Amino acid sequence: MPAAPPVFTAVARNAAAEYGADVSMRDLARRAGVGLATLLRHFPTREALFEALLCTHLDALTQKADELETSTSADEALLVWFRELVAFAQSYKGVIAMMAAAHANPDSALYAACAAVHESGARLLLRAQGEGTARADMNGDDLFALITALGWAIDQPSFAPRADQLVHLITSAILTNPSSHDAKKATS
Repeated sequence: MPAAPPVFTAVARNAAAEYGADVSMRDLARRAGVGLATLLRHFPTREALFEALLCTHLDALTQKADELETSTSADEALLVWFRELVAFAQSYKGVIAMMAAAHANPDSALYAACAAVHESGARLLLRAQGEGTARADMNGDDLFALITALGWAIDQPSFAPRADQLVHLITSAILTNPSSHDAKKATS
């Protein structure tokens, strides 16, 4: 597949941020000043477009989890990573639904990046469980489901203003003994 021109990628990124996962491929082509066929040569599907736009961010989340595993306490690592994933999900409306579908579908263009994010969260959770700071009755699938549910909620205009409070509530339910310092970080 030919590389997308940088100008086109910038237009796609801005339109996707504004309109989210439902951005019209025809509208993207128009905004970029190219024909729909040109767009489809670079991105044959909407998912391929989002792969190009999102994989850098998803890879950064995976790398952040790796850094947090060795640089901070297990509960704080999980909180920081969770908040960063939620902040990322807020940057593109509807992206969390794409991630939820892609992480278990090996045919998806987003599969590898989403599966890596899922695995990163599972590792952070397992570490926190090992230190006794996270619930023992959940696993990485549960964590990803909670993130997905939260992502859906904050995509809704009525819940978006409460995103920080919702993150705090969910992370407080995951962690067994969040210190007041960590809980305060979760709401700031």
